[in-house]
Amino acid sequence: MEKGNVFYSIIRFFFVCFVGYFSTLAKAEVKKYQFDIQVKNVSRLCHSKPIVTVNGMFPGPTVYVREGDRLLINVTNHAQYNMSIHWHGLKQYRNGWADGPAYITQCPVQTGHSYTYDFNVTGQRGTLWWHAHIFWLRATVYGAIVIMPKQGVPYPFPQPDFEFNLLLGEWWNDDVEEIVKQGKKLGLPPKMSDAHTINGKPGPLFPCFEKHTYAIQVEQGKTYLLRIINAALNDELFFAIAGHNMTVVEVDAVYTKPFSTEAILIAPGQTTNVLIRANQLPSRYFMAARPFMDAPISIDNKTATAILQYKGIPNTVTPMLPQLPSLNDTSFALKYNNKIRSLNSPNFPANVPLKVDRHLFYTIGLGMNPCPTCLNGTQLAASLNNITFIMPKVGLLQAHYFNLKGVFTTDFPDRPPKPFNYTGAPLTANLRTTQGNHPRLSKIEFNSTVELILQDTNLLSVESHPFHLHGYNFFVVGTGVGNFDPKKDPAKFNLIDPPERNTVGVPTGGWTAIRFRADNPGVWFMHCHLELHTSWGLKTAFVVEDGPGDK
Repeated sequence: MEKGNVFYSIIRFFFVCFVGYFSTLAKAEVKKYQFDIQVKNVSRLCHSKPIVTVNGMFPGPTVYVREGDRLLINVTNHAQYNMSIHWHGLKQYRNGWADGPAYITQCPVQTGHSYTYDFNVTGQRGTLWWHAHIFWLRATVYGAIVIMPKQGVPYPFPQPDFEFNLLLGEWWNDDVEEIVKQGKKLGLPPKMSDAHTINGKPGPLFPCFEKHTYAIQVEQGKTYLLRIINAALNDELFFAIAGHNMTVVEVDAVYTKPFSTEAILIAPGQTTNVLIRANQLPSRYFMAARPFMDAPISIDNKTATAILQYKGIPNTVTPMLPQLPSLNDTSFALKYNNKIRSLNSPNFPANVPLKVDRHLFYTIGLGMNPCPTCLNGTQLAASLNNITFIMPKVGLLQAHYFNLKGVFTTDFPDRPPKPFNYTGAPLTANLRTTQGNHPRLSKIEFNSTVELILQDTNLLSVESHPFHLHGYNFFVVGTGVGNFDPKKDPAKFNLIDPPERNTVGVPTGGWTAIRFRADNPGVWFMHCHLELHTSWGLKTAFVVEDGPGDK
């Protein structure tokens, strides 16, 4: 090739790169939202009560953003409670200050004050959600986050004709914060919710449901994307649509290998995107959600419903109910979760850590501790490795970066102090949990790879636990029932296309293995997403050390 042509090719190459880079920048936008925390009177189930809302909406407003955009969300608190908002599933690269959990990454926004969350949406697209991250206020303070792909980038599945957001939740007829306070005085769990909801509405299976049924309209032959979010405080939920199969295409804002199912299982904190085809006899069909619980624990087994209605069908037609799995259908739950696989395509690879630098083993336990101030003299406590988390009075992230002494320690054990037959039945001995004066955290070296085994135990009772890790996605490389076997079970790990998530269910009386690379410095919360267990102390945090140039 002649020198002139080579020179021209080089110039043209850099010109194309230059234009491409700045055209990409030009497409990124700054999206601004105003969140006003305010109390509004809302009527449900024959009751009317004031609830804490965002912009007077229940559920709150949907945040629409595109991959690569910057979000500025100003939160002004007009309610009587202090408030913080967590952007559930957003990785917040080197930006823990915007993550949101109260006293972990920030002090809450006090009444009459404002705070602006400022963060970029980097390398993520799909369905996530936001919610209050203080007390039990996320019972009513929550909403969807919809991240569209970059301009010109298609979905890796058939383009839907339309889409809907479905937020599954719970409803209490009384003030949920007062219910929690009453439970603490007694040393007992607070009373169960009075209803489940779909987009804030319980549906016609409940009394006084007038105008409290959510409905969507579809047209024959068209395809619809349903963005499903479990915002319930304490229940894993089955969801199904009468007469229609669903094709799962995404979980926790990560594309999956598509598979068809009659029902899905979704734990608190998780999101699932499904495609449905309006290919049935035009009519009205119920969409329904009800709990999954395969432990000997009493729960609210009420079914929330919404309606899928074909265009042109009158409202007088009685909808059909779907066949949901039974309340304790463990077999369906295990089989369903086993079907979820990362897409692992050239454009969306599954970068599973194959070499592990740090092995962690955390036992999940429930116990009974003395409580002189409780009416029955005891209170329920939850623990990881027999340690109940103590909430600090100073934000942990602030204490970490400003080197404040006496706020936390970094001596959380990598494994339980007393190995035992974790799922032996029944375990009546009470390993009284330790608390101490400060939260105990685990320090993780920057960019190291971590494998964490979460092991359920039968202390008081076995139970499933959805665990959420802030600041990261992780790969669910293995799961099983019974005690984890370190010699046999790793050989069965899926290191090719395991599901990539931010919230994972640990099966009742079983274990789950996750892996992630600690490439995001800061202090990152990890906790059970059952609000009941979180309030009992089933939580911890990782201090991920700074990387090059972060100091």
